[in-house]
Amino acid sequence: MLLPTRFRMLWLLFGFCTLWLTSCEDTAVEPLLYGKVTGTVRDARNNQPLANVSITSTPATSSVVTDNQGNFELTGVPTGRLTIVATKADYRSVTVAVTVENEASVAVAVVLERNLSGTPPSAPNRPAPADQATVPGPDVKLEWHPVGNSQGDSLRYDVVLYQGTNGSARNLLTNSRDTTVRATQLSYNTAYFWQVTVRNTSGASARSPLWSFRTGPQPDNRYLFVRTENGNTDIYSSNETGSTLTRLTTSAFVEANPQLSPNRDRIAYTSNATGQFQLYTMNRDGSDARQVTLQPVDGYFNQGIGYRWSPDGGQLIYSSYNKLYRINRDGTGLVLLATAPPDRHFREMDWTGQGNRIVVQTVGVSIYDSEFYLLNTDGSNFTQLIGNLPGRLDSPSFSVDGQRIVYTRDVDAFNDGAGRQLNAHIFTQNLDGSGQIDVSSGSGGTANSTKPLGFNDVLPHYSPDGARIIFVQVNNVAQSVPEIFTVDLNGRNRVRLFENATMPDWK
Repeated sequence: MLLPTRFRMLWLLFGFCTLWLTSCEDTAVEPLLYGKVTGTVRDARNNQPLANVSITSTPATSSVVTDNQGNFELTGVPTGRLTIVATKADYRSVTVAVTVENEASVAVAVVLERNLSGTPPSAPNRPAPADQATVPGPDVKLEWHPVGNSQGDSLRYDVVLYQGTNGSARNLLTNSRDTTVRATQLSYNTAYFWQVTVRNTSGASARSPLWSFRTGPQPDNRYLFVRTENGNTDIYSSNETGSTLTRLTTSAFVEANPQLSPNRDRIAYTSNATGQFQLYTMNRDGSDARQVTLQPVDGYFNQGIGYRWSPDGGQLIYSSYNKLYRINRDGTGLVLLATAPPDRHFREMDWTGQGNRIVVQTVGVSIYDSEFYLLNTDGSNFTQLIGNLPGRLDSPSFSVDGQRIVYTRDVDAFNDGAGRQLNAHIFTQNLDGSGQIDVSSGSGGTANSTKPLGFNDVLPHYSPDGARIIFVQVNNVAQSVPEIFTVDLNGRNRVRLFENATMPDWK
């Protein structure tokens, strides 16, 4: 039934008010909550941190870049699901989804891979030395230049060196920013080839042409000596200035006591590669090493020092305990020349072609118990030259004309269990004992000494022209670094030739 008009109006008014009252009640509003996101970005190839990586998020928060350690931090991040995007030039972008909780920190790790679709760099050019050049050796500096790249400092290089005679390869550089590298210990008179690979930040690469150079002829290095570096004791050759310094041995064993043959074609030396010191020979460039002896060069205080070439270079004499032997340079024809007096061993020696005689040192169980003897090359006429004197006596060697000998003696007559010397001097004298000169004390043995106090002069030999003496000067404290000097026969003009060097030979 229809209501009267006034009742309908009242009903509508009542409903409107009810709706208005309902709408005016308080509505609950969810509060905004925040957290934090931290992370590190690394290179996928080497796990190194990446700096300057752009970090953005969805929903959008702040935009940051990574620091030098590859780290970033987003603060004030609304709670809930968040998508993080990491981008860097030459790398593929990476998206990571995280869930952020109220007042909590979320840590993420991002790994970027290089974009390998980049344009390859241009091959390097302008090599130095120039292609097909001849260089002195044995060490050669190689240099090249990048082409058409404004970011040359971002390029990386690999360098490979090939030896032409045997095709062996050496990696001189790997993944380096350098545009120079030094090739060391090259053979003389040998062709070498080298090639540079360049790589840009996207990983694209290019190779240079195969360049070549040739090392010059081997220099006539007249000096041989021994040097210890990084625990390795090896043999070197050089000219007088050191500009042609060449390392001849490189093994982990001790190679020592080098002597150039009188005909200048082979170097004799000793090595403990077999466990005891044996005698070897090699070419002057260090190649073609051959063992000569089977019985060790050993004995009282004689670890590989007791041997000498024959004057014609065809044989060698050497000491093995109480025996003195002669042997052909190829290891054949072993002959026993002499046996030492009872309870004594042979040690250092020399052989002169003038009169064809040998001078040899013998020692007892104490290094201070030392004597020198003369004998013929067949072992006959074994005659004492210098008897046991106060102080350590060492290193007899003939003059060029065979009429005099040079040797050393500690004039302070020091004696201890370690064989130490305090004040070793160089002496020369005639074979009959006359005409003695104390070289280390200056001209004529006067008080005008040229040897510094606290040092020893040891291991002397006459120069090839007989006008000077080459020797080692070393502080008398154990483990001191030796140096090689020359001096006039009267003790004047003491000149240093080589640092950190001992056991000199000069021919």
